[in-house]
Amino acid sequence: MQVIDPHVHFWALGQGNQPWLEHPTPNLLGDYSPMARDFGPEQLLAACGDIELLGMVHVEADALDPLAETRWLTAQLAPYAASLPWALVVGADLAQAGAGAQLEAQCTLSDRVRGVRQILNVHDDPRYDYVGRHYMEEAGWRENVTQLEPLELSFDLQIYPSQMAQAARLASEHPWIRFILNHAGMYVDRQGVAGWRAWRDGLRLLAAQDNVTLKLSGFGMLDHRWTLGSIRPLVLEALDAFGIGRCMFASNYPVDGLYARYQDIWHAYAELVTDASADEKRALFIDNARRVYRL
Repeated sequence: MQVIDPHVHFWALGQGNQPWLEHPTPNLLGDYSPMARDFGPEQLLAACGDIELLGMVHVEADALDPLAETRWLTAQLAPYAASLPWALVVGADLAQAGAGAQLEAQCTLSDRVRGVRQILNVHDDPRYDYVGRHYMEEAGWRENVTQLEPLELSFDLQIYPSQMAQAARLASEHPWIRFILNHAGMYVDRQGVAGWRAWRDGLRLLAAQDNVTLKLSGFGMLDHRWTLGSIRPLVLEALDAFGIGRCMFASNYPVDGLYARYQDIWHAYAELVTDASADEKRALFIDNARRVYRL
């Protein structure tokens, strides 16, 4: 089975650049201490099993120093330049006054930089709250988003459904910037119909913006014992909202490796779209990721 994986994470604990990982504290992931080990491209390829990896996109892993992360990644991935196309979605703090200079520095470090991610998840429950700050409401942050366009950088959007309306407005204000919604919109509030409606309706607000694309990934983060039956409604609802042309499957490995093996994640995705055409499957597993991240 051939795939391009548009959402993977690598790290080396000895760098001291991911304290959240070096000192695991249970959160929405549960006990993630088994993930507190070095993980790089060699380990990913060893985990592939019968999955043939045609390319990959590394997404920033909440590093203290995003520039140091990019320097390290560039060195780690350089040996794979000829055999395995790769790209980077780097970290940057768009709330900082010098955000533009940081973005330029990231692009100087590697010609494989394709986009930026700054995690935006805010939630009343501290288990689910990532940043404790509503960045999208800050004028300085919104102004710095404009710095992405001249550098031809996309923005990986990690939010909860309660933030989707605001994110849709952001996308409408920047039609020339591509926004990629991470992890199927992170359907977090699962206790009743209101949470489902917030996620479903929020997806459609974002899908109404032509410059928004969706990653079908990260299902294990909020459903640690996920099954085909439990994720099928989410995948089908997302495909219905965005259409085949604006969706791509991704592993979120090794984070989702806490809940399933790499090859099992991909085979589950394949099972969910078994009745799709060959062209549709190729779009979801290969072509959309290749186009969006310019691999």
